[in-house]
Amino acid sequence: MIVLDKISKKIGTRTLFDSVSIAFNPGLRYGLTGPNGAGKSTLLKIMMKEQPATSGSVTLPKTVGFLKQDIEEFKDFTVTDAVIAGSGALWDAMSERDKLYEGDITDAIGMRLADLEEIIADQDGYSAEANAEILLSGMGLDANLFESKMGKIPTDLQFRVLLCQALFGNPEALLLDEPTNHLDLHSIKWLEGFLKNYTGTMIVVSHDKHFLNAVTNRIADIDYDTIIVYPGNYDQMLVAKTAAADQEVHSQKGKDKKIAQLKEFVAKFGAGTRASQVQSRIREIKRLEPGALKKSNIQRPYIRFENQSKASGKVVFKLKKAGKTFDALEVIKPLSLEIMKGDKVAVIGNNGAGKTTFLRMLVGALEPTTGSVEKGHLVTTAYFPQNHSEFVDKTKKITVFDFLKNIHRSAYDQEIRSALGKMLFGGDDAFKEISKLSGGETARLILATLMLSEFNTLIVDEPNNHLDLESVSALAWGLAEFPGTVILASHDRDLMSEVATKVLSIKEHEITLFDGGLEEFMQTDASEF
Repeated sequence: MIVLDKISKKIGTRTLFDSVSIAFNPGLRYGLTGPNGAGKSTLLKIMMKEQPATSGSVTLPKTVGFLKQDIEEFKDFTVTDAVIAGSGALWDAMSERDKLYEGDITDAIGMRLADLEEIIADQDGYSAEANAEILLSGMGLDANLFESKMGKIPTDLQFRVLLCQALFGNPEALLLDEPTNHLDLHSIKWLEGFLKNYTGTMIVVSHDKHFLNAVTNRIADIDYDTIIVYPGNYDQMLVAKTAAADQEVHSQKGKDKKIAQLKEFVAKFGAGTRASQVQSRIREIKRLEPGALKKSNIQRPYIRFENQSKASGKVVFKLKKAGKTFDALEVIKPLSLEIMKGDKVAVIGNNGAGKTTFLRMLVGALEPTTGSVEKGHLVTTAYFPQNHSEFVDKTKKITVFDFLKNIHRSAYDQEIRSALGKMLFGGDDAFKEISKLSGGETARLILATLMLSEFNTLIVDEPNNHLDLESVSALAWGLAEFPGTVILASHDRDLMSEVATKVLSIKEHEITLFDGGLEEFMQTDASEF
């Protein structure tokens, strides 16, 4: 069990939580939700005592698995050792034992070694390597990487190792912050199965709605400066939360009507002889009048790509034996295919399969090593890059408003403000410096820029990595409604399912194009998942 006792957290003048008391119980799997900036990651760090609360206390079970984001800390560890280090007591005992064996064995050292061997046995240390390898295999790591140094393997694989580290040793509680960020669909599916069988206390933050719906049976939602726990998964929470908000509004309307009637009585008889009745009505008015109604944190941006340029020809992209090689490594094997006008294509494949390389070939940022990529008649493209710095240079000291104005010089100021407002940059937020934007805010700024642009073909690479759940939902709607062509790389199953009419699968550097949506594709090629 994890217990928060009167936890408060203030950052400057802003209050994230105000005297929150809550117990997270064993056997329950909690999704921690709230918009970008609500304090989800901050709360996890407070629980792990990596960041202090303004006030209050946290009680944790004896063993807690926590997904770390600092890969530098483990760069000199082997992959297997980095996983085993997830059990602090076991790792400390094994490290001390190995160091003692390097010197002379005295009677005192012998006794200490006996104590350490007992700790290792109690911690199931003699099966540690095998258990670590089971986790690593589930995450899709090849066995030939198990003894490699962490700093020598690709960054996305290092994050998978850190996820295995959090899961290692069957801890009594699990705290996972965006565990699917660096996982492909196969690894996400494996993780879903693992977590559904987990019997301890689990708290997970994720922008992947499908993942939250699959693994959680409670939602702890950060709202109204507190945390409200709802039974069920994310979709069920939304229904309950919306119903509660509607009930509050309906109740307030009834109170407003009653207040109007009481005020009419006071106005009519305030100067007369019915003073006691008037005072009674005044007291009733004060009782019924609300404080400021708190606004729910559910804010959904409005995403529409309506400035479509002239329609393209029938064929949008034509690839003729196009392939890509980097330093003798064949990333994309030569292929020939056509992407047609109006196609909504989901690009899927394991991390490192070549999805970003393929998209960059389409937009012309990379030239194919062999063959050609031909753009069709009247095709105009827009690109949402996975690496936001390709689009937004945060070293520049300009505001969000000026950033958009510099790109769309012919747009009226009110058009700029409208686009920013739709992406939740209202009021003074329109004049934030871009250097101070979070990952989610930067993603929304890129989307605002695209909403003011003219194109008929949109190429999008992992857009949901920094967006909250409501923004991802709004993006899915916008992409599905866009009348042009969409090519989307993502690991978010809900996003792809709502948008895609075709699936382009990259497997072992070969590309196949499936005519049908993601769910149909999954039924024909379940091995991918």
